[in-house]
Amino acid sequence: MLVPVHRLKLLEIRKLAAWRCKEHSHSGLVHYSCWLKENVSSQERIGFFDIEASNLTADWGIMLCYCIKPLGGGEIISRTVTAKELRTVLDQEVVRQAIKDVSQFDRLITHYGTKFDLPFLRSRALKNNLDFPFFGSIKHSDTYYMARNRLRLSSNRLENVCRFLYGETNKDHILPHYWIKALQGDTESLGYITSHCEKDVIDLERIWLKLVDFVQRQDRSI
Repeated sequence: MLVPVHRLKLLEIRKLAAWRCKEHSHSGLVHYSCWLKENVSSQERIGFFDIEASNLTADWGIMLCYCIKPLGGGEIISRTVTAKELRTVLDQEVVRQAIKDVSQFDRLITHYGTKFDLPFLRSRALKNNLDFPFFGSIKHSDTYYMARNRLRLSSNRLENVCRFLYGETNKDHILPHYWIKALQGDTESLGYITSHCEKDVIDLERIWLKLVDFVQRQDRSI
């Protein structure tokens, strides 16, 4: 990853030159991605966020699960609806926990979350009478628009962008019967969908690390 020296002050460049990554013993100017993982995460808590839902609209569907991957390491944070909740409160507890977990971060990174993940979460929060983070409390960046505005691809879907940048992708495709069984509370199907969500946030982080140097840092709110 190239260092965005055009955006840095002389003192910041000197700090990068003096810094050494623990894994490779290279300077921050040579291994900028390592510097990001070790330093940016300590300055700004960044999480890669994705949800899976039963429908594309929040008045016809509910949240089945969500995943948040902290930048650079740490366990993926997730919560999946249970069979009992599907029979009683639907996604209320998943949404409640999602709001609590996203509030641990200063910035969320999504892929098309501007139009789907975040509006869906907000809608379900309002539906369940839950407090959603107020405007400006958590920053948001969207890799879909990074790819659309800085690359020229046949599709800006997460899977295609990751395959283009890395030659492969972790993403898989969920067969329809998993969605149907998940809504019936089938444990295996719910686990399969959560695994799919985890793979998405792993690819999401990889895309962001490739594209972050080519866009102006924007402090949009979730």
